[in-house]
Amino acid sequence: MADIARLTQVIEPEAKALGFELVRVRYYKGGEIGDEEHTLQIMAERPETGQLVIEDCAALSHRISDALDALEDKGEVLIDEAYRLEVSSPGIDRPLTRARDFAQWAGHEARISLINPVEGNRKSLQGDLIAIEGELVTLADKKSGQVSFPLADIHSAKLVLTDKLIAATRPLDTSGADDFVEEQED
Repeated sequence: MADIARLTQVIEPEAKALGFELVRVRYYKGGEIGDEEHTLQIMAERPETGQLVIEDCAALSHRISDALDALEDKGEVLIDEAYRLEVSSPGIDRPLTRARDFAQWAGHEARISLINPVEGNRKSLQGDLIAIEGELVTLADKKSGQVSFPLADIHSAKLVLTDKLIAATRPLDTSGADDFVEEQED
């Protein structure tokens, strides 16, 4: 399996060089039943918009590929098997991976999977994020009420797509939209 910490050390400076912030580095096998292909998934964003456009994804993909190839040429192989490189924006129902994500999206609904159970053996929670103080996340869970747990106990967390979230997100990049020409039928 790939060393995510080492991959992040290599990928983060490449993202920063383009003015992006790294959101997540994930390496996984499959995705669909019978899919044996490995994927190195990179999510990044422009700090000012919270998104990446296609050209940004392509530029970051090339930088990451070049950096990994350069290390391999020097004898450091970070991923042994064949893999697909996937570079994307985190999207509107984004994963929450950093402490600041929990602070920024407080008041919005999230789905959280925990490593260690809370409130009567519950590992799956869903509700409004209340706050993060230090390393302690507080959530108004729909079933258990207010619960708090360490950030380190989170296996995965993701915003839930709601009308409130849609209203709160920044508009997508609309560059080129004025160039769109709609043809009229006669």
